[in-house]
Amino acid sequence: MSRKITFLTLFLWLMAVPFPVIAQQKADTTCIFRFVPQKDMFYVPWKGNDTELARLLEYIENNKATILDGKLPLLVDGYCKSQGSEVKNLATAKIRANRVKSELIIRAKIKEENFITHNHATEGDFVTVRLTVPVKETAVTDAEAEARLAAEPTVAGRRERQKAEAAAQQNTLTDTPSETKITTDNHLSLRANLLRWATLTPDLGLEWRICPSWGIAVNGSWTSWSWSDKDRRYALWEVTPEVRYYMGEKKAWYLGAMFKTGQFNYKLSETGKQGDLMGGGITAGYQLRLNKALTLDFNLGLGYLNVDFEKYEVIDGVRVRRGNETKDWCGPINAGVTLVWKLF
Repeated sequence: MSRKITFLTLFLWLMAVPFPVIAQQKADTTCIFRFVPQKDMFYVPWKGNDTELARLLEYIENNKATILDGKLPLLVDGYCKSQGSEVKNLATAKIRANRVKSELIIRAKIKEENFITHNHATEGDFVTVRLTVPVKETAVTDAEAEARLAAEPTVAGRRERQKAEAAAQQNTLTDTPSETKITTDNHLSLRANLLRWATLTPDLGLEWRICPSWGIAVNGSWTSWSWSDKDRRYALWEVTPEVRYYMGEKKAWYLGAMFKTGQFNYKLSETGKQGDLMGGGITAGYQLRLNKALTLDFNLGLGYLNVDFEKYEVIDGVRVRRGNETKDWCGPINAGVTLVWKLF
């Protein structure tokens, strides 16, 4: 009986030995990035994410030419199980994977086409990035291989990555596009309020998306019209800066805070009005994407506006002042159907 126990112990020990050897032969690099439960924001310094990111960037730099040629895809798996339903888990896993890919695209200067992405409503709250590099460029010790194996989330997770690796080794995944599209962290767009243009008031602006959730926009309007031998006049200029917070998975709805200032000169009847305006308030809107470059932005602003102006009449070509007035207005102060063109 003692011999049987000894033989069984020796057999089990020998069965455990090949695992680090296999890891060393395959030269797999798997980096795990942790996420806060129910959240999709990628915190780089949190839970050792900075260390994993630095290690992964080093491997990417050493194999950058092969990666950019499409011969060595990065296998990205997003995981989430802390939401209330499978649909929400998959949506959060997708955003998490995109956050990690965005960081790699910016830091390592690689492309979306260099990723193979899968999302899972199981396992936990993390994203894994796997890279199968040549043995000559990666020396994995037995201890490191055992640590990597222990860090794998579950047996099911390891099976998923083994399947992806086998497909990559057969060169069947080289031309396969990623299942998810990355959301660009920041971009610059040109804006034109079509409602303003419809009233013969040229309007142009810019918006800088600092990140998917925050943007800074500014629009300016200017016009100067006169008719009836200059007895009628319509002229103004306005500048409207705004800070926006985009919400939802697609970041289409938003709330914002705006400020408005400008001057005007209206004479549409016998009495003209010329003065200054200033105010601000909150804005809300929705962006309808038309294609990769164009978007329609529907928005409405509510708030307070102070108008200080003087009245005048024109008698024999001479402007005659008829007094001053100051008015305060609470309610709609801005509206737009704005065409947005993404520049870069």
